[in-house]
Amino acid sequence: MSVEQRHRLILRQLRDRGSVRLTELVQELGVSAVTLRRDVGHLADQGLLLRVHGGVTLPPAAEQAPGGLSAAAAGLTIGMLVPSAHYYYPGVIKGAQEQAGRTGARLVLGISRYEEAEDRAQVRQLVEGGIDGLLLTPSRQPDESHVDWLAGLHVPTVLVERRTELAGPASTLDAVASDHAHGAYLGVRHLAELGHRRIALVAYPSPTTPRIKAGVLSGAAVLGMEAPREIVIDRERPVEQLIAEVVRLVREDGVTGLVVHNDEDALSLVRHLGAVGVDIPGEVSMVAYDDEVATFCSPSLTAVAPPKMDVGRCAVDMLIRRVTHGPAVSTRHLALLPTLRARESSASPR
Repeated sequence: MSVEQRHRLILRQLRDRGSVRLTELVQELGVSAVTLRRDVGHLADQGLLLRVHGGVTLPPAAEQAPGGLSAAAAGLTIGMLVPSAHYYYPGVIKGAQEQAGRTGARLVLGISRYEEAEDRAQVRQLVEGGIDGLLLTPSRQPDESHVDWLAGLHVPTVLVERRTELAGPASTLDAVASDHAHGAYLGVRHLAELGHRRIALVAYPSPTTPRIKAGVLSGAAVLGMEAPREIVIDRERPVEQLIAEVVRLVREDGVTGLVVHNDEDALSLVRHLGAVGVDIPGEVSMVAYDDEVATFCSPSLTAVAPPKMDVGRCAVDMLIRRVTHGPAVSTRHLALLPTLRARESSASPR
């Protein structure tokens, strides 16, 4: 057993029991009294426990780590499952990693590549590896097929960037997510304020897309715009067909504004529209959703930016709160609002 593993087990025993006798820890860890005293001394120097006669105990509740989290949070091992480490989720991971580091917790990452079987395999490995809690982003929105799996996790779990639908299988979990419907509304409102009345949603189906669509439709209705058109991006068909549909909306149906999900598809759309002579923003304005690579386009893309790093930070705080306090604290569903970043791709219609 490594030094790090021993430290995690000592702190876990303290969180579970409040105080532990040294003789019990020697037996449970299978180490010598000298080794245990060295481990205890190291943890005490970090303020993670207090030495008392014949044993150790948690520090007083008044001793707090950064962010108002109990010092008992230090030493936790947090598992995190995400479907991708290349698009969107790097920001969420970075926020979680930074917050875990501030509290002395360790983050262990699993990546499922949007494969449901891999969701479960990765989570199983994380749990068997001894995590204290789990930040969970399944490959798709949880439904009835997830009921037994979620119920059998047996570790405190926070749902990340997935919705907790009323009476759904994840409705009793702590959860934090970007409010994508609000983000889409911000994009629609931006176009409306510029004077656009006829817009369209161009989106690739993803777990996020239904909320973006809801925000576009609701925003247009509230702002008195025409009902938005919709084009679903199908990557199995030739891109020329997609471009032809968009050109038809712009030049025949009078659409002057597009909300495009996601950034990568927006960049591709700009390039292909430019190749057939469609000027952005001269003929049609564009708002991208995600703001991952929107600044690398020419023209630079106006984009809705979900608060990815804040989602990761809040998820860690929620999980530590759940691990350290258990069922004594109420369950929380937290929605964080995206922001809109106006750039060159949006202008008033001509």
